[in-house]
Amino acid sequence: MAEAAAAFKNLPEIFEVELGESLTARTESLSTFRELGPPDLVHVVKSTGRSGQRDIGTYHYVSGVDASTSASVAAYINSLTYTMEDDAGWFSKGSGWKLRSGCYCCFNAFSRVDVRVDVKIPGGVNPYVVDLRGERHEATPEIWLETYLSGMLRAILYSDDPNYWLDAYRKLDPVRAPDEEQKFLRAAEQLFSKGWQVGSDPEIQVATVVSNHLTNAIMKYFGDSGRYQHAANLFEKVIVKEPEVSSLLAKSYIGMHQEVRAVQIMATAMKQNPQSYTLLHVQCDFLKSKGNFEWALKLARQAVNCAPSEFVTWEKLTDLYIEMGQYENALLTLNSCPMFTYNGRDAHRTLPAARIHLPPNGTIVDILPERTKTENDEADPALLRLPAPGLRGTWARAYSLLTRLVSKIGWDELLKTRSAVFVMEEEYRAQKAHAEATTNGTDDASTTVIHEDGSVTTSKTKNGESAADDNASTKGVRSAAGTPVPPAGTDPDADVDAITNGLPTIRISTESNRERVKKETEVNGSEIEPVEEEEITESAKPALEKPTSAELADGETPSNPSQEAFSFSNKRLCERWLDNLFMVLYEDLRVWTIFRAEVAHFKTQHVAYRKTGLEWEILGDLGARLHHKEEAKEAYQRCLDATRYSHKPWSKLLDVYTEEGDIQRTLQVAVRCAAYLTAEYGELAYPTQMARCLYKLGEIHGHQKLSYSLLSMNLPPEVQKIMEEYLMYARVFKVEGWDF
Repeated sequence: MAEAAAAFKNLPEIFEVELGESLTARTESLSTFRELGPPDLVHVVKSTGRSGQRDIGTYHYVSGVDASTSASVAAYINSLTYTMEDDAGWFSKGSGWKLRSGCYCCFNAFSRVDVRVDVKIPGGVNPYVVDLRGERHEATPEIWLETYLSGMLRAILYSDDPNYWLDAYRKLDPVRAPDEEQKFLRAAEQLFSKGWQVGSDPEIQVATVVSNHLTNAIMKYFGDSGRYQHAANLFEKVIVKEPEVSSLLAKSYIGMHQEVRAVQIMATAMKQNPQSYTLLHVQCDFLKSKGNFEWALKLARQAVNCAPSEFVTWEKLTDLYIEMGQYENALLTLNSCPMFTYNGRDAHRTLPAARIHLPPNGTIVDILPERTKTENDEADPALLRLPAPGLRGTWARAYSLLTRLVSKIGWDELLKTRSAVFVMEEEYRAQKAHAEATTNGTDDASTTVIHEDGSVTTSKTKNGESAADDNASTKGVRSAAGTPVPPAGTDPDADVDAITNGLPTIRISTESNRERVKKETEVNGSEIEPVEEEEITESAKPALEKPTSAELADGETPSNPSQEAFSFSNKRLCERWLDNLFMVLYEDLRVWTIFRAEVAHFKTQHVAYRKTGLEWEILGDLGARLHHKEEAKEAYQRCLDATRYSHKPWSKLLDVYTEEGDIQRTLQVAVRCAAYLTAEYGELAYPTQMARCLYKLGEIHGHQKLSYSLLSMNLPPEVQKIMEEYLMYARVFKVEGWDF
């Protein structure tokens, strides 16, 4: 193929169907970028210079490029000319593909514009700005400063985000030398007051000068390496104009182990700004670390009063209630959490590609399995349909609190606690029936109706017929038995799971729906799919009570002292989203219980228990969600036996071994993580998950021990060089432990 020679040697790229379509699509998508924007887009045009040969357009994404001036951007595009494939032979010399031009696009998250630099090779450089309407403007020094900082924030925050993935995405080191770090700090200081304009994490409803992507990037960059002193110096400068930054300053001093200074800062700041929930949370975390939960609880309650519309304040209070064993209060507080619509990272619109070129990036990738699909990439549909992995934002955080709660007290006790604090469906029906009974047979009697917003209205009935909507609070609620009723006309043999409350009913079995309907009164409702043609006996099947639905609404129901048997005076109405999370938790626990019962049964039978690589990975994630650390670690380890291309089990084990302080295993896993990072064109040492884990061990054991341990592993030269780059960064920037 003649166009094969047009590809870069070792860089990823996507070949366009129509020349320039990626630039057009980006211009049309500018108005959809909500916060930081997507990674930088690099579009190049390649030509042979021969008549009759059409030009080819390719593009790739990149982060970490210095976008402070048009010259630095042009230098990056010029560097691409050295990565073109060599000519096919001596007879075709001078007629190969060359870069004719390039366009670098970097989104300015502060001014909401796209800064672009057109480079002609050979020729000139033309920088300009494209606004949301597609109109061109001149790039000013202020625009360049904002563009540089926007690119830095994306490079830091997107560096190891497991949920953000793009084809042909190249990641470079955002900071390579101390002078570049100082440049980043100066830009952050100049634009600190505008930080709220770039948005915040999805768990924060309103971005502030303290809670935004800029402060998150600063704390991540300096926190992952334990160099909080640089962040503290920055906050000391901006605190004069922004007193709220005292919370970040105190957090930095705590990270530097200067707790006395941190307490002094917090005490002074509380007198000036007693309504800052971020400051209250820093104090709360400090007291919690010292074991003083009572004082921390008072601060968490005060933070809720200061910012009742923020999810994180209710989350902190729920967390403390769980720690203190006040589980009913924890469930009630969790029910009060405000939930926000999740908005993911900004991304480019996916275009159909003529060809995607993903060359191997070095020989280190030779230790990785092939990317081809195998049987290890298959899994039981029930495992694939677990709803919990799809939770994002506030829902994921709320679910994490719920799983912590169930890990503390168990499923049965959680259901008892739930029924003790929330109005259950059976109670609502009983209350409703009692109200109807008291008014039946009378004309123009009044009926009390509990609405979804928690309000109570009294409606008149004529001859016992209610004028209110009887289903006002029961729409979408499951039957009292908690089992969905198939719609009329549904084929009971159809292999389709019923959808109830927006959640699929998950079965780990191959039995038909007809059999499931027959067994719908059973506790578990499904058999375990046999492995190695072994079957689980009835006694080995786990018992897990399925939760009935709570009544779904906001607020409290009023007390009714005259109706003691049906009084809701001490109960609240459960939010619909929390009721759904209980069903999500039930599905997780059901699958986990069946899995552990299978493992126990096969051990007693002395039969090998086998799963595919993907199934072990899903079960590892499931165990981690449910706080079964040892079982999750075992599942991830079993996943490594499969020849499957997946970074996740290595990444999870890297965190586990680092937490355990196991240097040898951490380094062995880190080598594989480095290979996966390199294979995905991650050409950066920091900030990454691996650097964070290595530096955490280096603080305790010293970097010399890490270096000698790497030497003792007898790694190939290229692998050794890549691993040494992480320690080199530590020496250049003087990460704690670098000198011993």
